[in-house]
Amino acid sequence: MGWTLSGEWRETCSCKMHCPCWMGIKELMDMDEGYCGSINLFRIQTGQSGQVDLGGLTLAVAVLWPGPTLFDGNGTGRLYVDDDASPAQRAELEDLFHGKRGGPMEILASLTPNWLPTQFTKIEVLEAGDTVRADVGAFGQIHSRILKNAAGQPMTIKNVGFTDALQFHRSEGTLAPGDGSQWSDPDMKHSFSSKSGTVGQFSWNTN
Repeated sequence: MGWTLSGEWRETCSCKMHCPCWMGIKELMDMDEGYCGSINLFRIQTGQSGQVDLGGLTLAVAVLWPGPTLFDGNGTGRLYVDDDASPAQRAELEDLFHGKRGGPMEILASLTPNWLPTQFTKIEVLEAGDTVRADVGAFGQIHSRILKNAAGQPMTIKNVGFTDALQFHRSEGTLAPGDGSQWSDPDMKHSFSSKSGTVGQFSWNTN
């Protein structure tokens, strides 16, 4: 069964600026902290899976990889779906974001063999200028701030490994540091904070 999703993806992780994994080059993927704690906010604008409309939904994905590089895999992850989603929408999102139905999330799933049961919780997103904050239930906060140069233009990365593989619009992502992001899920190995960050528009279609 085909599906489509498009929207905004905000990623922040425990590496310092900027996360080397985006380059997609194995030799550069050493994790700054010896492990990687990553929090991802997905704001779906339009989406359809079979007869289920997925537009307007928000979810977060947190993953903890033990390192020392992303390619070592063995990550532990969890989905946090906004409690506004219906049971049918929840089931579809679990399959799609666990990589069971193909698409770019299959890449993440191949490095994350350990998925904890999905949590359904309130996700509140607040915007103030170039800054976005998302409060995900009692689990943590995601902070994302667009990084600009001296001329006031957003700083971007383009045509690197992950922007291609994750099918970002024009293969481009904008640097968005995640200072202030905190995550504490008692079922994960440990809590973490994050610094590095990227935001981009994604468009996935398996029809």
